[in-house]
Amino acid sequence: MFELGNIIGKEILTISFTLFAVIDMLGSIPVLISLREKMGGHIKSTQATIASGALMIIFLFLGREFLNVLGLDVKSFAVAGSIVIFIIGLEMVLGIEFFKADSNPKSGSVVPIAFPLIAGSGTLTTIMSLKANYQDINILLGIFVNLIVIYIVLKSLKWIGNAIGPSGLIVLRKFFGVILLAIAVKIFGTNIQNFGK
Repeated sequence: MFELGNIIGKEILTISFTLFAVIDMLGSIPVLISLREKMGGHIKSTQATIASGALMIIFLFLGREFLNVLGLDVKSFAVAGSIVIFIIGLEMVLGIEFFKADSNPKSGSVVPIAFPLIAGSGTLTTIMSLKANYQDINILLGIFVNLIVIYIVLKSLKWIGNAIGPSGLIVLRKFFGVILLAIAVKIFGTNIQNFGK
């Protein structure tokens, strides 16, 4: 299935940076810290990393087929993801609680952390788009590079939170909340035009 001769360092680097920008783990830190507090101060880093990695790999090989089996298209998937992102953004900006505190970190590690924050509609559609220009093996290696970054960030949330401090977190939470709202509106607006067609 894979040929070692198809592994190209430049392609892996390009794919890794593309996914890094789309996933935006650094920009998601305030959201993740906020969700971490809701889940009893603990996020299952391994669980979230594996779940998001599995989603990305599934979409790499079976993305369109998987959605077709469910009777969905990429645009419907993107609209659903944008709604969840919008609600999280509202929480951060207004301080209103929509997602109730969950004492079970396993469920919270999958939704909304693995999806849609990490392996959201933008990430998954980007992976499918990369297939047009790059070899599958290089995309797969690019995904693994990003999973390492994801795991490190999730594991370091407590340290990052302490370094920023409570007042810094409030400012960052509101700032990135607005950014999340803008991203959600953009994804929603781009995909709603042909929704249901």
